[in-house]
Amino acid sequence: MKNFRLATKVFMGAVVACALSVSLISCSDVDDDYDTPSIVNNNNGNVVVSSNITTNTTWTSDNVYQLGGRIVVEDGATLTIEPGTIVKGEAGTGINATALLIARGGKLMAEGTASEPIIFTSVADEISPEDIANGNFGSPNLDPDINGYWGGVIVLGNAPISASANEIQIEGIPTSDPNGLYGGNDPADNSGVIKYVSIRHGGSNIGAGNEINGLTLGGVGTGTVVENVEVVGNQDDGIEWFGGTVNVTNAVVWNAGDDAIDTDQAWSGTLDNFVVIYAGNHLFELDGPEGSFMGASPHTLKNGTIIASDLTNEVYSDNLFNLDPIGSNASRVILENIHFTSVASTNDRPSQVINRINNIPDVTFTNVTIDVPSADLYLHVNEASNNSEVPSGITAGGSSQVNVSGLGWTWASQAGMLSGL
Repeated sequence: MKNFRLATKVFMGAVVACALSVSLISCSDVDDDYDTPSIVNNNNGNVVVSSNITTNTTWTSDNVYQLGGRIVVEDGATLTIEPGTIVKGEAGTGINATALLIARGGKLMAEGTASEPIIFTSVADEISPEDIANGNFGSPNLDPDINGYWGGVIVLGNAPISASANEIQIEGIPTSDPNGLYGGNDPADNSGVIKYVSIRHGGSNIGAGNEINGLTLGGVGTGTVVENVEVVGNQDDGIEWFGGTVNVTNAVVWNAGDDAIDTDQAWSGTLDNFVVIYAGNHLFELDGPEGSFMGASPHTLKNGTIIASDLTNEVYSDNLFNLDPIGSNASRVILENIHFTSVASTNDRPSQVINRINNIPDVTFTNVTIDVPSADLYLHVNEASNNSEVPSGITAGGSSQVNVSGLGWTWASQAGMLSGL
């Protein structure tokens, strides 16, 4: 019944979102072909963007920008978004799913501040520039678990990936759109800056079991700056990396419908100082390399605190870490200073475990703590029948490892979700 109510909320929200979109294109008329930039004012006061961005463009905080489809910042163009700007995506699924896509060679300069964050959300969200000016960064009308109302933010680059080829098509974008290609040979590639950005209520479905992540980073290089980013209520993953080398600092993922943190194709960067709050599936899906480029360095996750469950309302995530088993595609990851709290008992959630820990030589645990009684630790480590078989570096108890002092700007913080961390 709970899942039915949630599905009904998502469906009705999509209808509301479509009804709110009064523009030159309807929710069903968006297609793949955008030739020149087109910006029009619609009846609700939003500035509707209905075509790709091919020249340097600035979006200002005195406007609300409405994505009228899949909008691409093409190779050679830079989109600058001022602090405090709100961007809203129209409803749409399949090839009509709305998203902001930064193609290889394009740049997104989205540099918000702690007092003026940049917010990506749905047209069904009533948040306004006045809310931002008054320091109210949460949605005034949508709950933080509402998802699937639009697509998300996709950034693609020329950094190396481990896949079937040096460049492939990103998930969520039809193969008919060449702007969806990512991967290359430049580990220092620069796709721009993402700072103080909150992405909400996204993840619309583009096909059977295929949704858009809140923030997708495909083949993004170290020249790109991603810090102080929040993803709330996304139907698919919160943040997903597909190869590349980009580092991410100060991140919050809250109410991901699938995995909160997902790493693929030999991403070799670092996620440092982060909070994860619940997930519909795994809290961490940490995949190994695939295809070529097998010699990539491991990626690193460090200084994070994870609220695994809402024990009061019986909202449980699945695996704590889901790892790929030994073999050429085994996970390669350094896990350091990570604390899991609000972990369900195995009677309530037997799958809330670290999954697959035997014979994965390129996974290391350092000060990974699970807030459960010492006698129960092994129950949360798959393939361990007693505590003596729990890998070194994983212990019971522990304390929060994230520094939340710089995360007060997030909706999660304003809603009290970071209290006590």
